[in-house]
Amino acid sequence: MHVSAPRQRVVMAALLLNANRVISVDRIAEYVWDDAPPPSAAATVRTYVMRLRQSLGEHASARLLTRAPGYLLELGEHESDLGQFTAHRRRAAELAERGDLEGSSAELAEALALWREEPLADIPSRTLRDVEGRYLKELRLQTMELRLDAELALLRHAEVVPELVRLVRKHPLREALVGKLMLALFRSGRQSEALDLYRRTRVLLVEQLGAEPSADLREVHRNILSAHHRPRTPDPLEQPATAPEVAVATAPAAVRERSCWPSPAQLPSVPLPLSARSGALARLQHFVTTGSMPAGMVATAVVTGRGGVGKSALALHTAHAVRGSSVHGQLYADLGGAGRTLTARAVLPRFLADLGVPRDEIPEEESERESLYRSLTAGRRLLVVLDNASSTAQVRPLIPGSGGSRLLVTSRRRLADLDGARTLLLGPLDEAGSLELLGSIVGPARVGAEPQAARTVLTVCAGLPLAIRIAGTRLLERPHWSIGHFARRLTEAPRLLDELCAGDLGVRPCLDADHAGLRRTAPAGVDPAEVFTALGASGASSVSGSRVAVMFGCSEEQAEEALDALVEANLLGAPTGGRYRLDPLLRAYAHERAQAVAVPEHSQSYRRAG
Repeated sequence: MHVSAPRQRVVMAALLLNANRVISVDRIAEYVWDDAPPPSAAATVRTYVMRLRQSLGEHASARLLTRAPGYLLELGEHESDLGQFTAHRRRAAELAERGDLEGSSAELAEALALWREEPLADIPSRTLRDVEGRYLKELRLQTMELRLDAELALLRHAEVVPELVRLVRKHPLREALVGKLMLALFRSGRQSEALDLYRRTRVLLVEQLGAEPSADLREVHRNILSAHHRPRTPDPLEQPATAPEVAVATAPAAVRERSCWPSPAQLPSVPLPLSARSGALARLQHFVTTGSMPAGMVATAVVTGRGGVGKSALALHTAHAVRGSSVHGQLYADLGGAGRTLTARAVLPRFLADLGVPRDEIPEEESERESLYRSLTAGRRLLVVLDNASSTAQVRPLIPGSGGSRLLVTSRRRLADLDGARTLLLGPLDEAGSLELLGSIVGPARVGAEPQAARTVLTVCAGLPLAIRIAGTRLLERPHWSIGHFARRLTEAPRLLDELCAGDLGVRPCLDADHAGLRRTAPAGVDPAEVFTALGASGASSVSGSRVAVMFGCSEEQAEEALDALVEANLLGAPTGGRYRLDPLLRAYAHERAQAVAVPEHSQSYRRAG
């Protein structure tokens, strides 16, 4: 069936690529409108699906099912190229397990014959091509590597050299390919070329990534230098699959070992980076890619800051930028923050399955799962991204085994007890960065026409990217509003946070999560939540420890402890000149909390102390 309407083609492609899995309406909308869906997106997607069903006909349309929160397309394994490809790969793995490398290589060749050079070329969706297209390209490249491993294990080193030369030229930083080419060159009697390739690759890695070659590639180099793998040409009468040297090769490891493991590529897509974050992005990339760790430790970077400040976006931009150095793949999990914590017990089975462990072989015992995870990741170069961690206890079981892997964590907490972690505190955007972000949403011309009103909006948003995105979305949805009109709504609103909501986005849920994670004091101390509520009742924009001590009849030390707990929870700005400050968003939230409880005595004490 040919679907001529461009946007319906995007919907159809999204359904096909996620065959037999539910894909949400929101995700389809992101693909159709390239991450900028209009308010009517959900209804329009439903219309597109209805038209697709009409085009498919009665029999085929019965397979396009409505399943919350979206749709599911039922498809047999042999009814799509991707399904057939997956079947060939599965059969190849089964044959390799039985020692039939000839058959495994043939199945992988059949799988690759189904591909064309540029997947999704006729699908008019940059986002779909970026997310699914990259995945498909990576899958194809991994399959090519598996077939080359099989060919090397069959001692067809001379035959695969031309193909490997072409692939390495196209992917010069993909160390797995470089190692295979070095091995093939050496076995073909071209030792000097293999060593020169290693030298050139090392220079390229250091110059572009600031990283030395991986342990696997260094091992290939050492084996060649020591002539551990002697070049040999198999006897024509010899059965290649029974050659005793097959299992010795460093790269293939008889196909059934490390080279057969999947290389997950799980990083979500992200919006374009802001120039205002370029410095933080460079620092975080430096944290992740440089420096060696003591034996037994994994290089770890933590991005911390208040909710909505852009931690996840910065971490994911960094992760995408350094993917080339994580040659064995990238694992990603959203741990949910304080509101809906996802434990390592829930994440580990998925990570293990993504690393190639059959689900029925995943241990039941949590400690055994952790041990298996560390064993599978030890000595590999993976990038593990853990988003929205609420505690170090969530993170520790998910730290990969020692070796060349990297761990990137985002959290509202500092996670100071995460051993060896380098921390980047991400603050609010400055005025220039805030104007850039607002202009990227509503257009620079609209901002330039009302610069003072735009600055008023951004002052209320306190440099918080989430708040600015919501403000921009509201203005974009209401082209008849002037920025000045919206600025007046924000400054005059009885409940400011009600104005900063757009669809399922809101500033209040972020603040609720911060408040829910607030550390409580010992019984003899002052409750930080009560201090926050009292500040809201008074309308204070700043406070000192001495004033809180008067308000609550406690020592200054106890007052400082409560205020520091609020800073730790991102509900108060760090002290400058002895005063702790609340920006407009925090003042509005504190006022809401105060309205929910009775605090007359504390607010009166504050006024007397002021």
